[in-house]
Order: sequence, then C-alpha cells, then structure tokens
Amino acid sequence: MLKDVLNRVEGQLSQELPFVIYRKPNAQEVHAILQKDAELHHVRDFSEKGFVFAPFNVESPTILLPLHEQLKADFVKEKLPKGLSVNEQKEAGEEKAHHVQIVRQGILEIGKGTFDKVVLSRKQEVACANSPLAIFQRLLNTYDRAFCYLWYHPKVGMWLGATPEILLRTSNNSLTTMSLAGTKAFIEGEQPVWGQKELEEQRMVTEYINKALQDKVTGIRQSEVESSKAGNLWHLRTKITAVFQNNLSSIIRALHPTPAVCGMPLLPAKNFIGEFEQYDREFYTGFLGELNFKQEVSRVRSQRNQENKSYKTIKTATELFVNLRCMKFIDAKATVFVGGGITKDSDPLKEWQETVAKSNTILQVITD
Repeated sequence: MLKDVLNRVEGQLSQELPFVIYRKPNAQEVHAILQKDAELHHVRDFSEKGFVFAPFNVESPTILLPLHEQLKADFVKEKLPKGLSVNEQKEAGEEKAHHVQIVRQGILEIGKGTFDKVVLSRKQEVACANSPLAIFQRLLNTYDRAFCYLWYHPKVGMWLGATPEILLRTSNNSLTTMSLAGTKAFIEGEQPVWGQKELEEQRMVTEYINKALQDKVTGIRQSEVESSKAGNLWHLRTKITAVFQNNLSSIIRALHPTPAVCGMPLLPAKNFIGEFEQYDREFYTGFLGELNFKQEVSRVRSQRNQENKSYKTIKTATELFVNLRCMKFIDAKATVFVGGGITKDSDPLKEWQETVAKSNTILQVITD
C-alpha cells in the first residue's frame, strides 16, 4: 500500500537518510529508493546503476542513490483538502524589473550575433506550511502526465518537482529523446495557436539535438511537431529516436544542458546566464531518474508454439528527466525556480508573464 511506502519514507527522513520517491508519467506505480547510510555517492561514467540527480552545471558531480532498498505501491487518486492556495503572486517590483531587464539584454545580444537563443530563469521564495510528503501527494493527484518526485540527501538538501520533459529514455540499445519548447496557457476547450517565436524556438532545439547526436547514434528519426499539455500549460514537442552502442555517457554529455534549458550556441549562452541571472540554479534544469535499471519484459511466443505461450526477457533501461517545475525546501520555506527561452522575437513583458504562469503550475500545490 502507498501508505506503507510513505511511512517508510517518513522514517527515512526522520533518520536523515537519503531517499527518493517518484512516479513516472501516465503510470500508477509509485517507487521509492532508500539508501542505508548517509554517504554521498557520485556517478563516474554512467555505467553505474541507481537513481541519479544531476545539477545544471556539467562541471559539478552527478549524485547517485544506490539501490539499497526499493519499494513500490499503486497510487489511487484521492480528494485532498485544498487549504489556501498561494498561486496568486504579488509581482515584486525589483524581481520583475530585473527579469525584464536581463531578457532585454539577452535580446540585444541575440541581435549582435552572440547567440541565437538563451534561457533565462529566476527563483521565488514562498512560505510552506505543509510537509514535503504532503505536497508530494498533491503532485501525484494533480500531474498525471509529469514525472513527480521528492528527493532528499542530508548533505545536499530536499527537492520536489513535476517535470514534463524527458532528457532521454533507453531500452537496451534503443534511445528516445525529445525537444520541448514554447509555452502557452491551457484554456479549457481550446487548442493552442502557436506564433513564430514559439515555432522558431522549437525548430532550433530540434535541430540542435539532431546535430548533437549525429556522430554518436545511428538511425535517427523524428516525429512531427505536436502540442503537449503539462499541468495548466501547453508546449511544443518533437520526439527523436535512434540506436546507440554502449556510449551512454557521451550521449548524456552531448544532450545536457539542452537549448531548452540553456541556449545555443551552448557556451556563450551559458556564460551569459552565469553573468546575468545572478544566482546558482543548483539542480534546477539539471536531470534526474533511473540509470541502468534491469527490467523484466513479458513476450508472447509464436502462435505455432502452444506450450509456454509467454516468456520473459531482461532489458537494461534508463529514464532521465529534465528537472523543471521544481522547488527546493529549506525549513518551512520553498524556493521555486522558473524560466523561459529567449529568441529574437521575444517580448520582455510576455517573458515575465510566462514565468509567472510556469510558477503557478508548481505553486498551486503548496497550500497553508
């Protein structure tokens, strides 16, 4: 039962021991991984097995939770008390002015040819009366299509989020990734109408990913651009599939950070972010998920063989998600992180409003 898993996680937290509890998109099962000690493990070359938690800065180490103990339980939606929502934000004058100004500076640098796109973000601190586990349960009830998680390590901190974006999925030697860009508010009964800014941003991200993978995989294919709903927002999405051969580390390093969270070309965009955002993103716009898990797959034999009609095979699978729509907990406060892609067609005030819409997606689950 989920209650039993939550109780075990609560016990882990009371002992200040690392854990992660999560549910994959469109899934019913909730998984938990409990580490038996407080040691801080790091990934060396992505041949390891465990749950990874990586920062935005590729020069900082990726954290690994070993599979000391794994739990799972089915999740059933339930009605939770709403309390008082904090999704009505006060537009702090200095915060708004700063974000609008750096967006204007980003557009100016694009005009100079410094880069084609840059992703600029901000953070917002809010009071948080409910426990992280209670908020995690609200995420499960609210975001069916997102990767919902609560992650903790006593030497690092506690993070929670509901992200719609896959960095990559692998099954043996098959690989799937996606480009996700563009944002519009969801309006009941209406399909999104995309403008030139969003379509161009999506095109650039897709082209970048294809180029980054070109010499590392074979058989690259991409889907048509589609609209994808995440919470109360729409995004543009393109799926990309390929085949790879035992070079997962080089693929991850080629994809992270993507233009959807940093910009392109990568280095000048990243340098601009470091100079103008004026804060450390930490694990926001990093990635997290299952690394080299063994999965049992049932297969149906040929109809000619009437004996043992099904059999099982073992596959190695990795599922990594970009850490968007997330927050960091410290005491009774939560720091929420949001951002947006800036191109030559961006409007600074609309970019601010987009961050407000995105922060509402995660703030609505924080209640008094």
